[in-house]
Amino acid sequence: MIGDHSNSSHPTTSELVKVNLPLPPEDQAQGVEAENLWAEPLGEDLYRIDNVPFYAYGISHEDVVVADEADGRLRFRAIAARGGHSTYRVLVKDSAGFESAGFQKLWARLSELGCTHEVAKRRWISIDVPSDSDIFVVYRILEEGMAQGVWTFEEAHCGHPSVRSGEPK
Repeated sequence: MIGDHSNSSHPTTSELVKVNLPLPPEDQAQGVEAENLWAEPLGEDLYRIDNVPFYAYGISHEDVVVADEADGRLRFRAIAARGGHSTYRVLVKDSAGFESAGFQKLWARLSELGCTHEVAKRRWISIDVPSDSDIFVVYRILEEGMAQGVWTFEEAHCGHPSVRSGEPK
């Protein structure tokens, strides 16, 4: 099975393509062996990721990747440049998911910081934190949501230059 975000809130355009990112065995959940990510072709086998990953770790919106065509698909090969965004995933505890009052209250604060999100399932949400957002404030809000019992969360990738070290820019 491939994690495909065709039903997400992300608008598709004719300029975007899908890059197939195989997942290592330890990251495969619910039978998902790869994730398809929307990307903008930049030329020279380079593509800018244009949505928020739900399954993959170590990659975020706006990262530039190298991909090669294989078996009729664009297959991820490497990260060429970081876009400075970070990715967090939350699992909302309330069955109302993203429509719950607890989520909406905390989400309003994250949205004010420039964060956006995509919903894979009513309760499973992937959050993009842009490079100009205060990652430390975002993280405190995520921790607050967990302490209040609104959600659990995980960090899929921290791409903020002020936080990461030893990675190519």
